[in-house]
Amino acid sequence: MENVVLTIHLILALALVGVVLLQRSEGGGLGIGGGGGVVSGRSAATAMSKVTWLLAIAFICTSLTLTVLARREAASTSVIDGTAPAGTTAPATPGSDLLPPSLTDQPLTPPRVD
Repeated sequence: MENVVLTIHLILALALVGVVLLQRSEGGGLGIGGGGGVVSGRSAATAMSKVTWLLAIAFICTSLTLTVLARREAASTSVIDGTAPAGTTAPATPGSDLLPPSLTDQPLTPPRVD
């Protein structure tokens, strides 16, 4: 279930980015210039803006759904469930060449600089 919602979420994200990039620029980044569109009343919604709103609402809904699914999954498991029982042994350590040197391998004094 979570994989299906995640796939839909990713498709919606890509579609939303594409629709936003396809929209016509109304001039002036961050509201600088561009005429009285900001001050005037609500402009007529174009088909592209309606699609943008629809995709944005669907994106938010899938985000919330993924959050609920992740929380439900986290509530059904515990950190304690993932630990090994007391009678089992620890997994083997990697090779000694990957481990840092122990204190016995190092000299007690730093080397002399000549």
